[in-house]
Amino acid sequence: MPSRGSTGRPKVDRSTSPLPRKPTARPVNPAVSSVHPAVSPVHPAVSPVHPAVSPVHPVQELKALLVEPANNKAPSNGEKESDFRFEAIQCLRQSSIIKRPIKERGLPERGNWSSKIEFILSVVGLAIGLGNLWRFPYLCYKNGGGAFMVPYFIALALAGIPMFLMELSLGQMLTIGGLGVFKIAPLFKGIGYATCVLSCWTNIYYIIILAWALFYFLVSLRPDVPWRTCDNSWNTRYCITPDERLNVTCWQDDYWPNNFICATSLGNLSHRLLKDPVKEFWERRTLQISSGIEAVGSIRWELAGTLAVVWIMCYFCIWKGVKWTGKVVYFTALFPYALLAVLLVRGLTLPGASEGLKYYATPNLSKLGDPEVWIDAVTQIFFTYALGLGALVALGSYNKFNNNVYKDALIVCGVNTCTSLLSGVVIFSVVGFMAHEQQKPVADVAASGPGLAFLVYPSAVLQLPGASIWSSLFFFMLLLIGLDSQFCTMEGFITAAVDEWPRLLRKRKEMFIAIVCLISYLIGLLCVTEGGMYVFQLLDTYAVSGFCLLFLMFFECISVSWAFGVDRFYDGIRDMIGYYPCFWWKICWTFTTPAICVGVFIFNIIKFVPVKYLTYEFPWWSHLLGWFAGLSSMLCIPGYMIYIWSVTSGTTSEKYRKLIKIEDDVAALRKKLNPIKAAAIDAEFEL
Repeated sequence: MPSRGSTGRPKVDRSTSPLPRKPTARPVNPAVSSVHPAVSPVHPAVSPVHPAVSPVHPVQELKALLVEPANNKAPSNGEKESDFRFEAIQCLRQSSIIKRPIKERGLPERGNWSSKIEFILSVVGLAIGLGNLWRFPYLCYKNGGGAFMVPYFIALALAGIPMFLMELSLGQMLTIGGLGVFKIAPLFKGIGYATCVLSCWTNIYYIIILAWALFYFLVSLRPDVPWRTCDNSWNTRYCITPDERLNVTCWQDDYWPNNFICATSLGNLSHRLLKDPVKEFWERRTLQISSGIEAVGSIRWELAGTLAVVWIMCYFCIWKGVKWTGKVVYFTALFPYALLAVLLVRGLTLPGASEGLKYYATPNLSKLGDPEVWIDAVTQIFFTYALGLGALVALGSYNKFNNNVYKDALIVCGVNTCTSLLSGVVIFSVVGFMAHEQQKPVADVAASGPGLAFLVYPSAVLQLPGASIWSSLFFFMLLLIGLDSQFCTMEGFITAAVDEWPRLLRKRKEMFIAIVCLISYLIGLLCVTEGGMYVFQLLDTYAVSGFCLLFLMFFECISVSWAFGVDRFYDGIRDMIGYYPCFWWKICWTFTTPAICVGVFIFNIIKFVPVKYLTYEFPWWSHLLGWFAGLSSMLCIPGYMIYIWSVTSGTTSEKYRKLIKIEDDVAALRKKLNPIKAAAIDAEFEL
């Protein structure tokens, strides 16, 4: 190896250089000069400046040698020219002789996870969100209880885990965000732009639920919850408490068989007129909901305030990069499990809990013949595993290249599924208790989505001693579970943009994050107006729907398994973890996962029903706006394909090699994406 000088820079013995160099002038002894005029310093034959020799700067000389064909392997004895080239190349790689381009100097480092546990907690926090808590338990009950586990685990093995592993591996393999990874097949870069658009819509939509949860948490910090009684300013004259409802006598109407007449303090009234204080608090106090999307109304400033607080929390969770985010997730990812354990113990000790668990887990095998059960299983997995948003690619890109991402993916998928099952036990133990107290079947009490969080559970805590404590714990848990999913999805968008335009954004990353949060907050204000619930429903049905997600995931799977090549991708995973994963994932990436995406997408199109909110039907123009929001992400893929194909020069076969079937392997792609770290990349691949 080359020696090092006093400055620490590697030195090369240039005496064997094959290039011309400037001779070193030696001091001349005057005495010798006088006695031996033939060696006089002014004699033309021995002049120190030879006209045929031009001075060569060491940097230029080493650069020239690096460009010339040379064998990077260790030289054999006697090959001095090869020896010089070998040492010169090593010096160039190990020293700072070749500096970064002026445009790249001073750029902050991209950053890495401080430890493996921080990466795993971040991915767990991203993947485990509100869908695990309020949608999975209801789908189990709705689709045959324990029988739902059959399609769930089949879909998990055929599509969920394969896509989860693919996205994490892709980010770690290329060490870049969701836009740069599609250097593997440039024609498909529109997928990266589509994921950015979809993640923006998701961030705007998802955080509204957190704003509602924070509002409920704050109003629960009082001696009693405000939705217990009917004597509040927001209650109507037809409000009746659950306790009063149990003592009301009702009978069937003689003229309308589906109507029941109830004897109340206001007289004999139809049961349809009677209102519940929990529902009135939700609609008339929290939302102050208008008559429809045509009447958007004014901003609900209390919700605008909680929305601002949640966005500020989100900003400070990611503003300093992944090293800071890795510290935040110790609390946001772990503490909800402590709260979930407390609620689990309390739920299992309630009367009627066993009835709720029975409805949750009892298998109804006849449901397996219903295709909608299988569609629900696939859709649930895709949403709860945070696939297709670019966030998994971003989180994986901050790993070290040799991290065992295969093992990490399997661990997180196991934790995700176990959390879903545990959440079902917590929720249905409380639902069973509600059914027991209200003397109703569990089927009449079970609910999903916001209805479960903001109607069913608030009703349940009314039956518990210390209702405000249990309400505070539940909504604080809801806030934390959703918060880390929110800021990790946000990190996916930020990473993609900063890695795509590093010279513009990396130095200004904190300011860029603040601008994105501010713009998203201003757009989100539409969802906290008096007609905001209708806007929220449109986003839920169109902008962040299964249509968009399945469309993106199909093309993502095709770009990796067919365009780049599943064998090359497998080789890249082998280079990272040291061995080939199970052959099963190859089959899934190549055949089963794309087929499932296409099948579920077509089924959703066929079964599509225009969105409604309770009995309210949306006007035609609102559906048009909804489809525009949905297509804003989906059209990025074909749009970019048309654009890049038209601007790329060459014949059809040349374009095919440039845009679809590139020749570079993973090592070559990594060096193109990180030219400054070429030597380190060579070491990773043991070249």
